[in-house]
Amino acid sequence: MAGLYIHIPFCKKACHYCNFHFSTSLKNRKKIISSMIKEIEIKSIGYEDLIETIYFGGGTPSLLSIIEIDSLIKAVIDNFKISKKPEITLEANPDDLNVSKLKELSNSLINRLSIGIQSFNDQDLKLMNRSHNSFDSINCIDNSLKYFDNISIDLIYGMPNSNLISWEKNLNLALNWDLNHISAYALTVEPKTALEKYIQKEIILPLDEEFVYDQFNLMYDKLLDLNYINYELSSFAKKGYFSKNNSGYWLGKKYVGIGPSSHSFDGFSRSWNVSNNKLYVSDIQNNKMYHQKEKLTHVDQYNEYIMTGLRTMWGISLSNLQEKFGKKIENHFVKKSKKFIESKLLIIENDLIKTSKKGKFLSDGIASELFLINR
Repeated sequence: MAGLYIHIPFCKKACHYCNFHFSTSLKNRKKIISSMIKEIEIKSIGYEDLIETIYFGGGTPSLLSIIEIDSLIKAVIDNFKISKKPEITLEANPDDLNVSKLKELSNSLINRLSIGIQSFNDQDLKLMNRSHNSFDSINCIDNSLKYFDNISIDLIYGMPNSNLISWEKNLNLALNWDLNHISAYALTVEPKTALEKYIQKEIILPLDEEFVYDQFNLMYDKLLDLNYINYELSSFAKKGYFSKNNSGYWLGKKYVGIGPSSHSFDGFSRSWNVSNNKLYVSDIQNNKMYHQKEKLTHVDQYNEYIMTGLRTMWGISLSNLQEKFGKKIENHFVKKSKKFIESKLLIIENDLIKTSKKGKFLSDGIASELFLINR
């Protein structure tokens, strides 16, 4: 089983926190989509794994017309082996999902929406430079539920000037709809973003990490009380609504990336496409090399397994660790884990080592201390 990711490199405007590849110009849109279809054809040659998920990410995939979305899905189905009921997700901005667009999408093969709400606070949205407001968000969710059952929304916590009261208000609004999936991310300051510049100039002051941790705990307790399952650090879902795409990534399954800047993983190596729309089109159309490839060492594979595993409810299987990487590496992991088990950041459940509630928020930092170094 594998996933297929389609990167749509267009946005209406640049969000201040985002460092993903995108363009606010749509003038080469037809050429880019045509090149993506050609890339689908190229990458399908000799590909034997069954595609279980198709994920439109970005950028802003909801800027595409239904004809463009359908043409990309058709290209995948025509060229790859597809499971009987694939999960097909479209990331969308609230201001793009009017009733007309929702009707069109519900009549397509899209069966899951991931809506970038980020916040119900207009001050937050303005600071992020989002293209929608809180009214758009509320209206969008109301209308989306008339056409889709499998809906996820994205929220961001740890916003400058926020506190537990404002974050709880945000959460309570989100919980009004009893949605089946919520993804929530701590605001991170990425390099070469407007947010980084504002913080460097002290126009905006970042929230203290302790306050961010408190906001995570508030969310964690509230969502678990309402029968959400925290299957991955940033992902909360009702039973039966885990994102197959997200789960596949965190469980180390293979995926094929399509479009400018997209990444692929075949279990042993990682490749990434050129992050330039013009170069991507030129290279694809002229049959030139449009991506770079890196073979993962045994150590790289171990580090990735630890990093992804500790973020999930499934944790690290010691027997699986030994089978994949050998007794010596398993011993390294067990030895390095001891201090985190003693401090109750990690817990042991039979064969599994997982993060505790206290350790979840610190999982990336814990993982880095369990890593091996390539020599």
